[in-house]
Amino acid sequence: MTKYSIVVPVYNRPDEVEELLESLTRQELKNFDVVIVEDGSSIPCKEICDKYSGQLEIHYYDKPNEGPGQSRNYGVDRARGEYVIILDSDVVLPEGYLKSIDKELADNPCDAFGGPDRAHPSFTKIQKAISYSMTSFFTTGGIRGGKKKLDKFYPRSFNMGLRHDVYDKLGGFSNMRFGEDIDFSIRVIKGGYKCRLFPESWVWHKRRTDFKKFFRQVFNSGIARINLHKRHPGSLKLVHLLPAVFTIGTSALVLCAVVGILLSFFLGAKWLWLTVAALAPLLLYSLIIAFDAKKQFGSWWIGCLSVIAAYIQLLGYGSGFLTAWWKRCIKGQDEFHAFSKTFYK
Repeated sequence: MTKYSIVVPVYNRPDEVEELLESLTRQELKNFDVVIVEDGSSIPCKEICDKYSGQLEIHYYDKPNEGPGQSRNYGVDRARGEYVIILDSDVVLPEGYLKSIDKELADNPCDAFGGPDRAHPSFTKIQKAISYSMTSFFTTGGIRGGKKKLDKFYPRSFNMGLRHDVYDKLGGFSNMRFGEDIDFSIRVIKGGYKCRLFPESWVWHKRRTDFKKFFRQVFNSGIARINLHKRHPGSLKLVHLLPAVFTIGTSALVLCAVVGILLSFFLGAKWLWLTVAALAPLLLYSLIIAFDAKKQFGSWWIGCLSVIAAYIQLLGYGSGFLTAWWKRCIKGQDEFHAFSKTFYK
């Protein structure tokens, strides 16, 4: 019996699929098959899958577009492994990835698991900066798979695994268009299943390739957090509020800085202290991010880009969170009508 089935939903990313499949050919552990689910792509990856069919046991399926969650369900329904590993198409695996999972399960069995992500040396400077902002303790509190965390670990769909029978009992991913992986992880934990972080089962994760796409991603994540709160009362923790607090605080500081400049222009330079006092906390935070990212990547340029990425990550998430809070908690709109233009185009 196949021990692991790797399920990958794909939407218009044939080049990324090729890199992922190539990394799978180099796995030390070989007892696995691969299920690729083409989610209504206009640029299919079937030729890429056919190219690797002689080196890997690949099962390729093409279906109408339904979103990543339903595509994962489609793939798992056709998977034959004892364990199902869910990966995003934009990840690349180190050679010991599956072997590390196998060792963790042998040493301390569990029902569900997940691993962290890293930036590959070949990634662009912007990709490395975005990777930093999504994994650093100074931006996300380490809740996305790091060892330092402000909240318990919830596997994410870019690198998630669980027993096939547990997946079936939970009914797979919901029809949420964003945040469906966290929704699933919450249901795993609520179901009483044992869930663990496998710190050595990491992947290289490309994430977004520019800041505009990154902002849209984190904005949607902020929206999803309120939607998750509505589905799972009690799931909203203090750490999830911090980007919203940061967004409000940053806006207030910038406003004070502008007021200080205007007052100094009309009433004299003595009012510049207000601008300096307002900008000082933002400057200090920026320096912390720049130095920490430079230490990690050995590049001041990446350190500076990481400052931009950190502000995009926190302000984007915070503004999405506040928008969703207003629409769903204050105006009482439901999930579909509040964000039909955002999620259901």
